Amino acid sequence: MKRLIYFVLGCVLSVYGCTSGHHNTTNRTTGKSYIKPYAENARYWEYKGKPVLLLGGSKNDNLFQSQGLKEHLDSLQAIGGNYIRNTMSTRDSGDVWPFYRQPDGKYDLDQWGEEYWKRFENLLKLTSERDIIVQLEIWDRFDYSREPWKTSPWNPGNNINYTSEETGLETEYPEHPSRDLQPFFHSIPGMPRYSGKLDIVRSYQEKYIAKLLSYSLNYGNILYCMDNETSTPPEWGRYWIRHIRHIADKKQVRVYLTDMFDRFFIPQQCPSCLQVIAQPDVYTFMDISQINSRNFNQAHWDTLQWILAQRDKYPLRPVNNTKIYGGMNSTWGSGSNADGVERFCRDIVGGCASARHHRPPHGNGLNGKSRATIQAVRKIETLVKFWDIKPRMDLLSGREPDEAYLTASAGKKYVIYFTGGGSVKLDLRQYPETFILKWININTGEWGNESTVTGGDYREITAPDKGGWFGVIVRLNPDVP
Repeated sequence: MKRLIYFVLGCVLSVYGCTSGHHNTTNRTTGKSYIKPYAENARYWEYKGKPVLLLGGSKNDNLFQSQGLKEHLDSLQAIGGNYIRNTMSTRDSGDVWPFYRQPDGKYDLDQWGEEYWKRFENLLKLTSERDIIVQLEIWDRFDYSREPWKTSPWNPGNNINYTSEETGLETEYPEHPSRDLQPFFHSIPGMPRYSGKLDIVRSYQEKYIAKLLSYSLNYGNILYCMDNETSTPPEWGRYWIRHIRHIADKKQVRVYLTDMFDRFFIPQQCPSCLQVIAQPDVYTFMDISQINSRNFNQAHWDTLQWILAQRDKYPLRPVNNTKIYGGMNSTWGSGSNADGVERFCRDIVGGCASARHHRPPHGNGLNGKSRATIQAVRKIETLVKFWDIKPRMDLLSGREPDEAYLTASAGKKYVIYFTGGGSVKLDLRQYPETFILKWININTGEWGNESTVTGGDYREITAPDKGGWFGVIVRLNPDVP
């Protein structure tokens, strides 16, 4: 009630009237800054009036349920990290559910589990204090099949609110969730597995979303992703995008929303992925995390550049990577820890707005390798901002596949990424000026040697050794026309 009174009062007193939060960085009702696409280059994010590159890595996906959260966030912040993933998930030891559990073990979906929401609000508060952006994933399909479903309060066998007969939900779904056999994700009229019995389930889903937003809309550091690597038809996610946007609109808060589809590693063969690209009014940013599995080396870069080229045909939006796989060399294509480092670097040099190392064991998490990559990229930013440059592979010659990648503002600043040593020629024919070349070691995150490069011709740039390196080349006198 106080918030409503203050809002109305502000509208009356303002000489400009009451302005929608859709057009402001600062929301009138809360007085807080909200993340949004950068006004001068919407391929990147802006927060608190400044453009930001989102970099992260963390030990777990549902961090709000983790022990030692404050220390973990401090550790991330200390190396320049400002981005985490948070699935609203409950399937690890010690996790709690959002609903009240009765003494008899049954859940009451009409009452909340206080500890769950206490943990969630704690995450929002701690990240907001540290200017860490949180990408929320609301529905994680792995919570609703196999073993996690057996103990879930949404399971009709575990709550007092509905039965299998009333809803059509079974007490067991033993198949991998990629098969999309769970009617829980078809509770929207018109979906393939929808029946009217699911309306009661959807009513509780909507109640859960309203509760989540009652916390998250009070914070400006939140991005919203509907699902984790879903194979469910896009109607499911679009419903929740509209639903969340409607609630946010009522509170005069502009939110940015997307969905994450499993087959983004082969986007040309993924109709749902193509819809994400072609519908910027629905998906107001993109998350292409699954490109960071199964794709390796040059193929990873080529697929990324294809996606970004398609994105550029529409009003620009940031493209995020909240999961970068790299560990365990799984049969499905997670790759090695070294692959995770390379994917992270290609995503950044390739023009993405965010990069986060996936949790162990299938990602680097916040280990020594991931820390070094974050520190290395932050060192680049002391010389060059990524929103001021773009991929320019046409300026490189004498290059082997996957040897080196270039992003640049020709004649002013260049960033070359060498995956494992090598030597390439950089086209500086039109620019006879003198440039400074500084090296950054991706394996340590530390500065390497410094030298000068004279323009006016093709110049050979050779990495210091066979490790991963960033070479940053900037004009010696950038202010001279």
